[in-house]
Parts: sequence; C-alpha cells; structure tokens
Amino acid sequence: MVSSYPALNYKVIAKCSTTRARASILELPHGPVEGPVFMPVGTQASLKGVLPEQLDRMGCQIMLNNTYHLGLKPGKEVLHSLGGAHKLQSWKRNLLTDSGGFQMVSLLKLATITEEGVTFLSPRDGTPMLLTPEHSMELQNTIGSDIMMQLDDVVHTLTEDTRMEEAMYRSIRWLDRCIEAHKNTDTQNLFCIIQGGLNKKLREICCKEMMKRDTPGIAVGGLSGGEEKTTFCEVVHTCTGILPENKPRYLMGVGYAEDLVVCVALGMDMFDCVYPTRTARFGNALTRNGILNLRNQRFKTDMSSLEEGCLCPCCVPKEKGGWGITRAFLNSLVSKETVGAHLVTIHNTHFQLQLMRDMRSSIIKDCFPQFVKTFFSMWHNGDRSSYPEWAVNALRLVNIDLLED
Repeated sequence: MVSSYPALNYKVIAKCSTTRARASILELPHGPVEGPVFMPVGTQASLKGVLPEQLDRMGCQIMLNNTYHLGLKPGKEVLHSLGGAHKLQSWKRNLLTDSGGFQMVSLLKLATITEEGVTFLSPRDGTPMLLTPEHSMELQNTIGSDIMMQLDDVVHTLTEDTRMEEAMYRSIRWLDRCIEAHKNTDTQNLFCIIQGGLNKKLREICCKEMMKRDTPGIAVGGLSGGEEKTTFCEVVHTCTGILPENKPRYLMGVGYAEDLVVCVALGMDMFDCVYPTRTARFGNALTRNGILNLRNQRFKTDMSSLEEGCLCPCCVPKEKGGWGITRAFLNSLVSKETVGAHLVTIHNTHFQLQLMRDMRSSIIKDCFPQFVKTFFSMWHNGDRSSYPEWAVNALRLVNIDLLED
C-alpha cells in the first residue's frame, strides 16, 4: 500500500489484524511523518506558550497553521517577502494549513456563500471581502505549507439535507478550481475534503467523486461540531470503508484522547485539534488516568509530578535533566500566571504526541486491541460502567468489545 506524488510519498508499514488501524510513514518536503499522528494547532504560526524548539524536542513532525489568520497578519505580501511560514516561525518540520473557509463561516458575521466563494466583512474595517478557491490556493502557496486543504463549503453537521447536499456538491466543484489554481505541485500537496454531514449516502457519493480527482491525501471534514458521537463514528467507519488504502486519511478537528483511540481503530491516520492547548489554559492536564483539574485544592500540597513516567520536561525530575514541576506549583499558577498555562500546554502536547506514538507501536506489534482496552481501563480508572456507550458501539464495528476480558 504505497502512493507517490512529487511532494509526497506514503506507505502503510503495518495493519492491525483485528481493526482498521494502520501504522504508516508519510514523506513530505520537510521530513517524515509517522502515522497515526496528532498535529498541534499553531493558529497564528505559534503554538501558544511553546517555542518551536520545544515542540521539535517533543518529537512533533507536523503542525497546523491557520490560513485565515496568517492572511490577515502578517499578510500575503509579508509572507512572500520572508519566504513563507516556515521561515517566519523558525519551524524546520512540516506544516499543514487549512483553507480559511471554516473561519469565514464560524467566526465572522454576515458571511455569505455563493458559487463564487465566501463573502464576509473584514474584521479590520468592516469592508466586504471575498474568499474564493483561487484566493485560498494563492494564500496557501505563499505560506508554503507542505499540505494544503481545499476550500470547501462548510455547514454544520445538523443542517437539513438539501443545504448539506448543495454544500457537498459545491465542495467537489471548488476542489476542481483549487486543483487548477494550485501552482506549487512539486513542493506542496493539496488534500481534498469529504463532506456530507451525517448523511451516509452523501458521504459515499463525495468519497467516490473526490477519489476521482486523485489528490495526494484525503480529509474527512464537518464532523467536529458537537454532533452525536455514535453517528459521528458510523460516518467515519463508512468513509474509511470506501477511501483508498494507499493514501493518508485526515480526520479534521478531532483531538479528545478517547476520540483519537477510537478513530485510529476505525482507520484514520491524521488528526488536529486546539483542545489540548486550550484546556491547558484552563488548568486541565491530560494523563493516562484521565484529566486533572489543577485548580482543585487537593493539589495544593501535592509534590508529585503531573504523571508518573511521563517524559515531558515538566514531569521529568531535575536530577534527570527535566524541570521537576509539581502539581502543587501548578495549582498556585494556573488561571493566574501565564507560565502555568505554558507548562501545562507543554505537558498536554507531549501527552497527545506520545499517545499517538504508543498506538503506532502497538499496531506494528499487532497488539492494538489490547492497547485500546488498557487505555479505556486506565482513563476510566477501571470502571467499565463509565465507558461511553458511543465508544463501546464504535469499537464493536471493528471487532473490539470493551466489555469483554
């Protein structure tokens, strides 16, 4: 299962014999990416509170930048003069950029979508602006990201079927325009985005149409808007059953730990989400035994690390070359001092990256089902009655029964 394009080589190196989980290697212009992979979100060319060097030391091989925000500041002209976003942020590894369409619709008032593109009011001075597939490609070509996303017609998953069908077909037509406008095919890869909401038939149609365009990779979009999780997983399962085995599959906007484990089992390879860094700023640390609310007074005198055995610099003791940060110290900082948010962000980012590495290792060893059961047991402190029903049902689709020994 191999695919090759001018700026991308992809190979599945191992498959779980029980589920649809895959371990892969994705060769991009700025180095290899080992899948499955979580991509931290550096919205404005910066992961909040983390230096590029720190992110690199954590083993991050690819991160996400936001086309809409970079287009506003520093802007296309500045990016062009600097030589792109890699140089702007001193990041030597890979970048993925979204198209900017999601922000047009979700963040801005009076956004109007027509066949031409998305019309919105400038957040600077309120003047009307237009984002087209051609403009999105021009911006992303200037940014120089290793993976670019097509501009798609973004609607909420619970939108009625007539509008959802219109958005799905428009996204296909906009992909054709993106392909035509993409100027740097030797150094940048354009991924299509599967749309269709929770309608499996529309998803099937979109998968088949997008596959005809033969983009180097394929994303599944429109599934992180608060929809019911059982249906969410059924749609992911439907898509991975259709999409080609020899291309990377990217599930957009998904980043909760349980979601990552389940969706890797369902056959997805790439993920991104602001959750690990955003929740860090509220004082929540991710651990294999669940989430620690560090504002809780029970941590006031707790001199242990966030997670025993964690190899992030916060958790490693000083005598072993780490920072030796304690729960008590973070309890006194979070929600008050920015350094608290920075430290928890580093820990949470490392947690996500390590979770993906551990899943990859278990797939290669063909013991992924046991990894999944162990993960859920630890996350829920051994209480099977607290396992979410949607996760139990989704994993049964790929032959894992969480409730069996």
